[in-house]
Amino acid sequence: MSPVLNGTMMKPILFIAFSILMSTQVFAQNNFEAAGDKAFKNKNYYNAAYYYRKAIETYSSQPLLPFYPGAGAGKGRLKNRRPHLYYQIAESYRLGDNCSQAKEWYDKLIKENHESEYPLLRLWYGQCLRAAARFDEALQQLRQFKTNWRGAPEFSKVADNEIARCNFAKTQYAAPVPVNIARMHEPLNANEGDYALIKNAGNYWFTSSRHSKNKGKTSNNLYFASADNGPDPVVVNFGNNENKQTEYGTASITLSGKRIYLTVWYKKGDANVLGIYSSDLQNKTWSPLRKLNQNVNFQGYNALQPFVTPDGKQLFFVSDRPGGQGGYDIWLSDLDDSGDPLNAKNLGRTINTPNDEEAPFFDVVHKKLVFSSKGFTGLGGFDLFASYENKDGWSAPENVGYPINSPKDDLYYYEDPNVEGKFYISSDRDSECCLSLFELNYLPVNIAGEITLCNLNSPLPNVKVSLIDSITKQSVKQQETSLDGKYMFSVNAGVKYQVKIEKNGYFTKVITPVTQIRNDTLQGVQTCLQPFKTNEPIVLKNILYDFNKADLRPESKNALDHLVALMNDNPELKIELSSHTDSIGSDAYNLALSQQRAEACVNYILSKGIRKERIYAKGYGKSRPAASNTLPDGKDNPAGRQMNRRTEFTVLNK
Repeated sequence: MSPVLNGTMMKPILFIAFSILMSTQVFAQNNFEAAGDKAFKNKNYYNAAYYYRKAIETYSSQPLLPFYPGAGAGKGRLKNRRPHLYYQIAESYRLGDNCSQAKEWYDKLIKENHESEYPLLRLWYGQCLRAAARFDEALQQLRQFKTNWRGAPEFSKVADNEIARCNFAKTQYAAPVPVNIARMHEPLNANEGDYALIKNAGNYWFTSSRHSKNKGKTSNNLYFASADNGPDPVVVNFGNNENKQTEYGTASITLSGKRIYLTVWYKKGDANVLGIYSSDLQNKTWSPLRKLNQNVNFQGYNALQPFVTPDGKQLFFVSDRPGGQGGYDIWLSDLDDSGDPLNAKNLGRTINTPNDEEAPFFDVVHKKLVFSSKGFTGLGGFDLFASYENKDGWSAPENVGYPINSPKDDLYYYEDPNVEGKFYISSDRDSECCLSLFELNYLPVNIAGEITLCNLNSPLPNVKVSLIDSITKQSVKQQETSLDGKYMFSVNAGVKYQVKIEKNGYFTKVITPVTQIRNDTLQGVQTCLQPFKTNEPIVLKNILYDFNKADLRPESKNALDHLVALMNDNPELKIELSSHTDSIGSDAYNLALSQQRAEACVNYILSKGIRKERIYAKGYGKSRPAASNTLPDGKDNPAGRQMNRRTEFTVLNK
């Protein structure tokens, strides 16, 4: 698999020269098609599409031609070659990452009823419709393919993945992320492949495959540009080791601006050889490039797309080396004071998949990793995902949503170090060939809610409400509810928050605002606070047991989960959890059974991470009835006995 390392997605960059060459030569009909077949076999898909289209133009006035090149009309039956050429053109465009062109040729074949000849037709047509954000039409084609397909199961799996992408995309389009997105101005974008923008000391660094004056050809180079719209971007030079056959890009710079890491690559036969190099700034000049050791550049394999942490102590990078999950994976190395890698660790199965993961970015403050992947459900192509580092490793990656992601390829996320809520990506959403640079800004949104008194549903004023950064756990803003129990914060949509709600004499609650946005507001559900008093028991409802048993039933566990959440929101609480019985049976029997039941509850709560010093179990048997077990006339009182069979918790201190 080829990495997304240049602005043209590894497509040939000499196509213009090739077209000029073709205009000077005269090809017979069969020669065009044969040339197309050869280019297709060599994976030169754009060249193949050109040849096949030239063949179509030649055949247009002569629809019936010999079945194979060079055959005479009398040496076999004649056959219409146009459907075959249509399909080859479509396949060339699709495999060359140009679905916008491919879908038109697939459409021709479907309208002319050639599905029996090309049974994968609807699958690839549906894929290209999805890339064009025509999701309902794509679903129709993909489902029809699934219904008709009788071939290899891997193609059914491809269709299932495409259907999942379409359905996911529809949900994303229905609830877009509040963000402004704009293509960056010229000359940063030159429409020739511009990508992987970073920012240091207020200036831009990015990679471009635009025409290089130094090399006299179109080539990938690292460029420097002033952020204040100064002179045109200039190529960054590294000492005296420049090579016209070598390409440079996807850089990362330490916060000090004195050390840079970048990818260097060149052709070896038909393959690209990629490695990560570094350079130090000395007397305002970059030193000759130095290849990193085998901890990163593992012999015989590729390493690319470095991201160095601001302090220069760790390096994220991408590699297809052994020990990964498949394809290109994201790895992490510790760096010594000289910037040399000390080790290399694969980020594991939570982050990496059998498909490709690329272009890592790491926010050290929020411990947030943003990367591109084809291995998780997305809108299509490479999507951007975010994961957070924690004590157990990494959280499950989350798609960052539309319109940050598009149905095409989206990579090279980078947060502006100087402007909160601003970031950059590289995407081919507006192009048939190349990545371009985009600037995005999160829009301000409101987090709003209403606090009420539990059971009474009446507004609760003067409640302290704190806005908490959910990663750093730091309080960002605070306010008290008004007389109607309402609150509202204006925040940056790009940060995950929690809302902490607290008032003396009430249990504290910590909630996460729901993600659906209406009228620029994260809709906060109505939240009620429950009052309590120390040493006064509170009944836990729906704690149920089978007769003569202490095993927790599923509905009992659901009820205890609420108590676990309450204890997590109130980490200073210490409680007694007690169990009670009715009067049937001996005192000793009921005391033992109630103790077993209380311990079953406590053991479940401890299994959820609550420390044992915060809770203990106590069985009271039938010694503390909440109601009479008999009626005034001495008859049995089933309602009273039911009230006595209960589980309670009591706050011992706060």
